[in-house]
Amino acid sequence: MAVVILGISAFYHDSAAVILIDGELIAAAQEERFSRIKHDPAFPCQAIKYVLEESGVNYDNLTAIAFYDKPLLKFERLLETYHAFVPKGLTSFVTAIPVWIKEKLFMKKMLRKELVQFGSKKIKLLFPEHHLSHAGSAFYPSPFNEAAILTIDGVGEWATTTICHGKDNTVKILKELQFPHSIGLLYSSFTYYLGFKVNSGEYKLMGLAAYGNPDSAQTVEFKKKILDNVVDIREDGSILLNMSYFNFATGLRMTNDSLWKALFGFARRRSESDISQIHMNMALAIQQVTEDIVIALAKTAQKITNSKNLVMAGGVALNCVANSKIANAGLFNNVWIQPAAGDAGGALGAAYAAHHIFYDQPTKTSPAPDLMKGAYLGPEYNDKDVKKLINNYTADSRYYNDFDELSADVSKKLADGKVIGWFQGRMEFGPRALGNRSILGDARNPEMQKIINTKIKYREGFRPFAPSVLAEDMEKYFDLKFPSPYMLFVGHLKEALRKPEPGNYSSLALYERLYSLRSAFQSITHVDYTARIQTVSKETNPKFWQLINDFKKQTGVGILINTSFNVRGEPIVCTPGDAYLGFMQTEMDYLVIGNYLFDKKLQKPLVIGHKKTDTYALD
Repeated sequence: MAVVILGISAFYHDSAAVILIDGELIAAAQEERFSRIKHDPAFPCQAIKYVLEESGVNYDNLTAIAFYDKPLLKFERLLETYHAFVPKGLTSFVTAIPVWIKEKLFMKKMLRKELVQFGSKKIKLLFPEHHLSHAGSAFYPSPFNEAAILTIDGVGEWATTTICHGKDNTVKILKELQFPHSIGLLYSSFTYYLGFKVNSGEYKLMGLAAYGNPDSAQTVEFKKKILDNVVDIREDGSILLNMSYFNFATGLRMTNDSLWKALFGFARRRSESDISQIHMNMALAIQQVTEDIVIALAKTAQKITNSKNLVMAGGVALNCVANSKIANAGLFNNVWIQPAAGDAGGALGAAYAAHHIFYDQPTKTSPAPDLMKGAYLGPEYNDKDVKKLINNYTADSRYYNDFDELSADVSKKLADGKVIGWFQGRMEFGPRALGNRSILGDARNPEMQKIINTKIKYREGFRPFAPSVLAEDMEKYFDLKFPSPYMLFVGHLKEALRKPEPGNYSSLALYERLYSLRSAFQSITHVDYTARIQTVSKETNPKFWQLINDFKKQTGVGILINTSFNVRGEPIVCTPGDAYLGFMQTEMDYLVIGNYLFDKKLQKPLVIGHKKTDTYALD
């Protein structure tokens, strides 16, 4: 009988569901994509419904359900933390503990109450630890049968960072850093102090860091103050936080703002307020500190495992700049990072841990390139679904019988400076759009970064965009020496493709630097000449590869801007209806769904008020 595992993450942020059948990853999705609530922490009922239907598995035939952490251990940490910091934290205690006593402490009962909507059978519930779930998500779908495993995030139960060793179907935890000493919470505290939202603004902080001046005395001084006062970094990469500077352990805020202001010389930036050089320099300083920590951890992982392979997960593993520093340090022959490295991926790791550790099932032999199926694990829609959309919104469209003709036409529109919403195949799992739920543009166009940020994404203008490049052409443009299919590494643009920068480049204001012509591919080249790269292979995503290749036939360049198909504050689109609404509410020029092309100029005005369904089906 097949071993069928349903993995779940829920009740913190980025709830998700995953299903494995005999160790094969069949389907995975985040609840936010269906509920349309970004980072939705709710029980993932719609994601579960989807993965069950996609796999063809009846709920009552599940072998087990794996939840991504141990609630009782987390409750123990909360109680001990409040006790340790008494009398501080009373307000936080009064807010948090009743929720635990009423609900979270009885997680099994709560889960069974939610799960009864799917079937009546009492399925076995398993609770691997949070960081074991992260480790499982990093190791088991990776290309390796043996690897060092590094997991870094805010906090699970007690652990904030672990070094593990994976071999065959086992994962052994070798070292563990415990709360409140957390690299993830350190980085998130600076995210908060610089005016961005914790658990989602860390990408913004990483992007802002490139605007910092590494030669500035202020940047050097910020880094020194962080190391002398805020965090003590040990040789093995473990850290000790000076908790007098932080409120996250028992308070409702991340930082002790008065102490930070006294130390760094400026008040916490308010959200949406102007960004000045002092903010950029602080962002660079904490990015450098974080890189120093993760490289030290990687060295320790290599030393104690003697492995040639490293795999990573946890929210900090989404810091692609730090990832690249590890990969380029020469510590390991191979580095692989789970594309859903955050808590959504915990559902995947929990399912894998249940399959391989609890049920002692063997691993696949030398998967290549990995077992993630390109992260294309979400719902897929057909022509019938698109016709429903067309009828629902009285939309105007052109249908192409031949995808080759569609791809050639769309590539011409891209070369002409048009912005395209691109919706194909199965939705991606994880935070990145990888060519199936994407907004695309011409990377050569120096105005395209500004156009997409301000007229389509409606987000901060300083944020960079990623290039999607034909895998076989990657080394023509960038100095990256290995594939980056999941946008988790950065590379520098080749010197020959750069423009001479002004002599005062580093002293220019943020947007003066951003709009200085510095590259033949201005719109995907960050101000430090790096780009967060997606390498696109014909084998993994043939349609997206063909579109880029057709664009190359038009222009001689096998690169497109690729950003997620969403606007600021919303999740990536899931259904054709989501895509059409996003298309109509922005200044995109064209939308492609399957073999249908929608031209903005031909659409009727959108009638607001269509009610979304509560399932993963089409609007």
